[in-house]
Amino acid sequence: MKRSVDTLLDQTFAALASRTRRAILARLAEGEATVNELAEPFNMSLPAISKHIKVLERAGLIQRGQKAQYRPCTIDVAPLQAVANWTEQYRHIWEARFDQMDIYLKQLKEKEQNNE
Repeated sequence: MKRSVDTLLDQTFAALASRTRRAILARLAEGEATVNELAEPFNMSLPAISKHIKVLERAGLIQRGQKAQYRPCTIDVAPLQAVANWTEQYRHIWEARFDQMDIYLKQLKEKEQNNE
């Protein structure tokens, strides 16, 4: 069953709301890892890490493979691409604000130079 874009975004943002899950994704961006490897930097139990991994898996952000007797996790960037596509519609807003800030800073600098 194909998820709607709204459902995909809801699940992705909910999964990304956790600092731990964002750190797990950052680690997986470097390459596949086992649950034990993902758990190493955290001061939490394996069942707690597994819960975080399941949230990421349900959101489609990671996939579990099958290699011999272990199941390495890998990142799936498709949901992140959906977030990037969604945020793109707001690019003109923040670019305009940066342009306004640039103009303001130039005016301040000119004022400062005129007062010297």
